[in-house]
Amino acid sequence: MNLRKELASRSPVVATVRHGEKLDVLDTRRRFAKVRTAQGVEGWIDSNLLLTPEQMDDLRRLADSAAKLPSQGAATAFDTLNIHADPNRQSPSFFQIPESGSVEVIGHQIAPRISRMPEAARPRRAAPSKRSKGKDPKKPLLPPPAPPLPPSNWPSLSRPRAADLPGYQPPEEKPIPYDDWSLVRTKDGNTGWVLSRMLNTSIPDEVAQYAEGHRITAYRPLGEVKDKEKNETKPNWIWTTISPGTFPYEFDSFRVFVWSTRHHRYETAYIERNVKGHYPLTTEDRPGEDEKAFSLVIEDKDGKLYKRTYAFTGYRVHMVSKTSYNPPPPLPSVHSTRDFEPLPSAPARSLSWKDRLRAWGKKLFR
Repeated sequence: MNLRKELASRSPVVATVRHGEKLDVLDTRRRFAKVRTAQGVEGWIDSNLLLTPEQMDDLRRLADSAAKLPSQGAATAFDTLNIHADPNRQSPSFFQIPESGSVEVIGHQIAPRISRMPEAARPRRAAPSKRSKGKDPKKPLLPPPAPPLPPSNWPSLSRPRAADLPGYQPPEEKPIPYDDWSLVRTKDGNTGWVLSRMLNTSIPDEVAQYAEGHRITAYRPLGEVKDKEKNETKPNWIWTTISPGTFPYEFDSFRVFVWSTRHHRYETAYIERNVKGHYPLTTEDRPGEDEKAFSLVIEDKDGKLYKRTYAFTGYRVHMVSKTSYNPPPPLPSVHSTRDFEPLPSAPARSLSWKDRLRAWGKKLFR
């Protein structure tokens, strides 16, 4: 990120700093901060791009915990995409995915959209004291005069409330808008949150064409098929999809695709809809078999989570086990505090009599 000489966006760049470099905060103005690098270069930057030492520690803990999570499939970014510390548009962005850059999806969460920066995330500055000119600050202020009393017949003068009128219907409450976020992991191990709609899953197009407007949330290969006529080897796939909208679960349908050596195309071997599924989608080898088994976490009608394991043999898919599932503990969160305290200014140096004489001369002959 670039440090600029002044607050204006077109101000010249004085230095460029990278993720992890330490900066000293010298001053704050609105959402901007004046910082100094380790080389002594000073400049202005958007404070949303700054992280406190506590937030840096939280990011390291998040990356360490997320390194153990299984991948739910690779995805590419439609455009340059910011990775955020929290599933929140106002949270600090500490890394960027380049256009067509690849990441691994490892988690999911919906969060309310916040249109403005929360109070806890705003840089705090002491409000300047206001004193009225021409008034003695030591003199106590008189209390304001009491408001006049209402007339004695004020109930008859008052209009009826809208709720008392016949046929009144209270206004509908506007639903809270939510954003759909994906937890991603880069090749370098950086872990953070991005908007899910900005990602495109990397499953082959000959399979992705069957999504029918639904978003693919996870996919894994399930063995391979040798097509002798085309002299190609094609993987079989398990994927999960979700309908348009924001939901507190990861998928509402899953489907198994197999390569047909007769028709030379992908065909559906198994599909199940109207489910409430959660990460993770995992695959495992079956002893003595070329195909793999896969497991999904499904919320049953009793509201509890169950891990279903399916065996996949040729075109046949059948469930072999169903056990209760306890979700893992939540991942470490990143502190939302953004209170950057500027460094204390150096004490003013007392002027010598020579400096005072020189300053007096400049004022006299100006």
